[in-house]
Amino acid sequence: MSDTGSNTMWGGRFAAGPDAIMEAINASIGFDKRLARQDIEGSRAHAAMLAATGILRDSDAEAIREGLLTVLSEIEAGTFAFSTALEDIHMNVEARLKDLLGEPAGRLHTARSRNDQVATDFRLWVRDQIDAAIAGLEALQRALLTQAEAGADWVMPGFTHLQTAQPVTWGHHMMAYVEMFGRDASRFRDARARMNECPLGAAALAGTSFPIDRHMTAEALGFEAPCANSLDAVSDRDFALEFLSSATICAMHLSRFSEELVIWSSAQFRFVALSDRFSTGSSIMPQKKNPDAAELIRAKIGRILGANVGLLTVMKGLPLAYSKDMQEDKEQVFDAADSLMLALAAMEGMVRDMSANRPALETAAASGFSTATDLADWLVRELDMPFREAHHVTGALVKLAEDKGCDLPDLTLADMQGVNSGITEGVFDVLGVHNSIASRTSYGGTAPDQVRLQIARWKERLA
Repeated sequence: MSDTGSNTMWGGRFAAGPDAIMEAINASIGFDKRLARQDIEGSRAHAAMLAATGILRDSDAEAIREGLLTVLSEIEAGTFAFSTALEDIHMNVEARLKDLLGEPAGRLHTARSRNDQVATDFRLWVRDQIDAAIAGLEALQRALLTQAEAGADWVMPGFTHLQTAQPVTWGHHMMAYVEMFGRDASRFRDARARMNECPLGAAALAGTSFPIDRHMTAEALGFEAPCANSLDAVSDRDFALEFLSSATICAMHLSRFSEELVIWSSAQFRFVALSDRFSTGSSIMPQKKNPDAAELIRAKIGRILGANVGLLTVMKGLPLAYSKDMQEDKEQVFDAADSLMLALAAMEGMVRDMSANRPALETAAASGFSTATDLADWLVRELDMPFREAHHVTGALVKLAEDKGCDLPDLTLADMQGVNSGITEGVFDVLGVHNSIASRTSYGGTAPDQVRLQIARWKERLA
């Protein structure tokens, strides 16, 4: 006769057999204890509503509300003993409340279910994370604005295909990321507005026969309104998916910027110097200063995108309403939120501390025939040449400069007139990199005045 308690198929951790396995797979307290503050906040609002509607005696409701504050203080002080046998944060809190109050604690769960309770807790938690992400993004934008303002007229190369394209300004490049992170913040705000409905009172799936006031609890918890359909209220995790989707796009932007910082801080580029606070050395090569913070931020999208795909996969095959599969929603969101907030904070620190190498930026801006487009535009404007012909003439001049081993501004007027006799001395007014950036005065262009206009606009928005 076999003894399941010693059956090696369970492994050392599950020596007690199937019961231990079921407890381990079923319990969520190991991670959902992070919802403690939101769980207690929701329970206090629920108790107040039960009293206001006459479902619960005022004395019991007050005792419950005070008892919940005691439980929260124990959790925050680290003295609360969480139990895996009690499965989740809801049952752990309720069991401790019963220890404190006795019979009245059992009345708290009237007219609600763990289904609407966890949906409410999780929405509250995600809403808090959205607020934190927006604050982190705005802090990063302010750091970028400081960089942009300092270098509004510093010339640097603009790239396409990572090849020198046209000169731009340092300020213009910084402001590109201000725009990106501004869109990220707007996505989080949109997601917050859509998710700001309260599931509490939907109960298990069908609502309740008790005369509850769902508008009261929604208002107490800062929601715009109660969820309008009880089935949807307990089975919806769109709010978490929208958070993850917005976080993924934001992490992608952080990753792109990180890639540029890694390239720019290399010995081959020397565009920026990152501070020692966000760099590390090598254990074997004493000359090395590695942009580790940027590299780690660049990698965070793997975790955040993974969480997004993971939760989408969990949710895609679930019928209404609640299924235990949905317990798998939180760990992925918790990890993604932690990763995003750490990446935002690290990027803000790097941006505030980094220093641009203005001479190296300007030298690079003048290389690679970066003013070729300015030359083509000049041919169109001054010689009334069709752009396609101007493109061809400019290409011939670039080839000539390559053959001579010089850049376009170093060609003589005679050299240029050998390609096209109509070219005049005025062409040299557009060939310098400073002339180039000054000419890009279209709205949103790289001209310093345009850059400063956008800086002022964003300063006002973030004030």
